[in-house]
Amino acid sequence: MTADTDLQAADLAETHPCYCESACSRYGRVHLAVAPRCNLGCRYCERTVGERARGAAGPGTAEQILSPEEAAARVDELRGRWNLRVVGIAGPGEPLANTATLETLRLVNRAHPDLLLCLSTNGLELEGMLPELVAAGLRSLTVTINTTRPETAARLYAWAMIDDRRMVGPAAAGEILGRQWRGLAAAVKAGLLVKVNSILIPGLTENDLPEVARRAAELGAHRHNIMPLIPRGRMKDRRAPTAQELAEVQDRCQQWIAQFRGCTQCRADAAAGSRGTGTGAACPAGTSCGWRPAARPPSCSPAAGCLLG
Repeated sequence: MTADTDLQAADLAETHPCYCESACSRYGRVHLAVAPRCNLGCRYCERTVGERARGAAGPGTAEQILSPEEAAARVDELRGRWNLRVVGIAGPGEPLANTATLETLRLVNRAHPDLLLCLSTNGLELEGMLPELVAAGLRSLTVTINTTRPETAARLYAWAMIDDRRMVGPAAAGEILGRQWRGLAAAVKAGLLVKVNSILIPGLTENDLPEVARRAAELGAHRHNIMPLIPRGRMKDRRAPTAQELAEVQDRCQQWIAQFRGCTQCRADAAAGSRGTGTGAACPAGTSCGWRPAARPPSCSPAAGCLLG
């Protein structure tokens, strides 16, 4: 990246709540759930959509799949009420495996070119789709990369759909990693603000993540976000890491790349206003419900001013 693009990226990072913890108090964000299909069988993931999603939390969760037109209307609505800054697409499947992703980005960018558009991807189709994504207005993205080692990847991913072919085993693991790292490098080269997400799974990824951090930094990523495993899917019987374990791995990775430590593992339909603006607030309970307008977790007792009432 050039010095100019480095400065532009730094400016974007300061206003993106998923890159800068203090940005949560100044800017609103919304995730548009337009991408139900997925092309990667992550053993730690469980997509939850529809009625089953009521009261559920975490990535891969959405009560309703929106059409691109419905998603654009949602942005119009929130723009009038919040200090909205970031519009993201994070599932509940893989955004780049769904044609609605590009359609939605184009619609939102046409109506609100000043908003920061981003998405979260597993990286399998990232390199090939970058020109279309940039043309659609994308300015930042997150790539989920959990390892540099094919043997670990083989334990993390049950299958992958690549070039319309279902792959499994060691061949799939190598192809997954190659595509993820090439996609990340290409996104940085294209001038996008890039963050790497990684899942901390005790007994599986904790010793891989420092090398992920080192390589991500070497390629020019701007932040690293290490998230604790939510035991579910094929890993429902594994334990989540403790807060101390998470902090220790973050500290090990900090030597290579800045760590984002404010993640609440938002849903694919998350929405949050900015604190202190009088037009919305981040959840005082610190939950990952995502401030959805339709529901809240059963355990949530909203404070005065809560957008959910």
